[in-house]
Amino acid sequence: MSNTTQPSPFSKMSFPLNVYAQALLLEEGQAEYLHYGLFKDETTTVNDAQRHSTELILQQLPPPPCRILEVGTGLGTTLKLLTEMGYQVQGITPDFEQIAYIQTQWNNNAPVSCLRLEDFNAEPNSFDVILLQESAQYIDPLLIFNKALDFLTDSGSLIILDEFSLIQKGTQLNSLHFLNDILDLAKRFNFKLQHQIDLSKLAPPTLDYLLRTIQKHQQQLINDLQLPAEQLDQLNNSNSVYKEKYTTGQYGYALLHFTKNNFPKWRIQHFNRQHFSQLQTLFKESFNQPLSADFWQWKYASEQAAELCIWEDSALAGHYGGIPRDILYFSAAQKAIQIGDVMVHPLQRGILTRSGAFFRMAATFLERYIGYGKPFLLGFGFPNERAMKVAEHLGLYTEIGNMTEISWPVSSSRPRLVSCLRVINKHNCHHFSGTVDLLWQAMTQDLQQSIVGVRDYAYLHHRYLQHPNQSYQIFVVKHRISHKPYGVVILDIKEQRCDIIDIISPLKNISTLIVHAKRFAALNHCEQLFCQITDNFSACFQDEHSFTAAMDIRIPCNTWTAGPQPESLKNQWWLMAGDMDFR
Repeated sequence: MSNTTQPSPFSKMSFPLNVYAQALLLEEGQAEYLHYGLFKDETTTVNDAQRHSTELILQQLPPPPCRILEVGTGLGTTLKLLTEMGYQVQGITPDFEQIAYIQTQWNNNAPVSCLRLEDFNAEPNSFDVILLQESAQYIDPLLIFNKALDFLTDSGSLIILDEFSLIQKGTQLNSLHFLNDILDLAKRFNFKLQHQIDLSKLAPPTLDYLLRTIQKHQQQLINDLQLPAEQLDQLNNSNSVYKEKYTTGQYGYALLHFTKNNFPKWRIQHFNRQHFSQLQTLFKESFNQPLSADFWQWKYASEQAAELCIWEDSALAGHYGGIPRDILYFSAAQKAIQIGDVMVHPLQRGILTRSGAFFRMAATFLERYIGYGKPFLLGFGFPNERAMKVAEHLGLYTEIGNMTEISWPVSSSRPRLVSCLRVINKHNCHHFSGTVDLLWQAMTQDLQQSIVGVRDYAYLHHRYLQHPNQSYQIFVVKHRISHKPYGVVILDIKEQRCDIIDIISPLKNISTLIVHAKRFAALNHCEQLFCQITDNFSACFQDEHSFTAAMDIRIPCNTWTAGPQPESLKNQWWLMAGDMDFR
């Protein structure tokens, strides 16, 4: 055991790597690696366990000299070992302090750059091996496989040694990639799995070692690294949770060795805004409508918005988008994503199998974003019957509801004696923020056993008052004497047709909102008032004067990844026309 008196060489490294390195230094007298060790038995030391991990990687490598890209260099020990063995190695890491430490060990000659994989560029066929040792979990898998396609030589190797999620359950966001998703994605990129080694029994003792060692040297670590005690407590709690997840089989540790096969017909990527002109062309060919940059920016402005596209050579062949939506999921706050702008080039639409462009995009999107442990618990959208059947045939979605249209003849009655309208627009909207939020809170009380998108003031302001193309009529209906609000109604009037796009109101007040909407429609020379609502809530709008018609719009539920069972979601959504991205 060593007792340091000098400042820690790891003090400036990012947390918790600084803690792990300093704990090793205090306990073992040296810190060579920052990765898990692989413990063969109870007598294995942590140094031997970490070296065993490196030896396992070396067994996967072709003989030197070959060119290796090491993504995530840690303390540079593997980088130095590979170089000494005759390999041509380029290391990258986004941590400047790690590089500074490595350079002190190399007399400032280390072949390492301060870059993320996202920002690293190289000529095609630049490397024979790309190695990610416990760095893949921090990088989007799509990025990994796209970079590997570009940088690796034919039959080049992609080697990943890391932790993975093995079981997807619960609504909490999972920080690890799901192993099966990685394996499926590799196939879509035509990478062949050469070796898959399950190390889930050998890696977890590392957590026991860290828990013991950090507790033993806690005060010294606090002093050496200038850390608050609470930060170390949180780290220990996190490591205890990880240990439990290994014990229950939710987490695992594995080595994956892929080789690059022939270049795939299609490659899937995150949408890049520099390709917007190509997207406009695809949109026009798919929907026979123009696409404005302002509209697209408004729709996908959120950092949580997601867009995948699929390419055939240099041609954009498809797009699959998702717009984030805060929801109440049986009264609990959750996140959903609205599937939209699903398009495949007309020449590719005929391939409705799991080898086609649509399936590859949709399956990859669902694996990346929707379900247990993913950024969004639920996905929803508004496909027609034909599109729904295709997705069901492919095993992607199943139907859990449908939309209904209700219509009424308009009424040119006199103004109401008890209630009246007040206009909400861009200029006065801030005066109504409190009113809208109170009405939304009242509405949530009626929908505690349902699933509904949040309709607070922030949502109303963005969705209806900041829309770059559409102009909506927004009113709050109030009691004429007490000024108590009944609800907010959003109307869309086009070519003598008036639609109730949305409401924010206790359900008992819907009939009052409809009366005012019918009168407003008549004043604007419309002959009928319409409203689109999920069928399970259509009774809230029907009266003796209404007519109800089924629509060719289905509500889907993800069945491709683990998530809430479709039976629990069937006929539970409150969705209106305003929830559609195209209304």
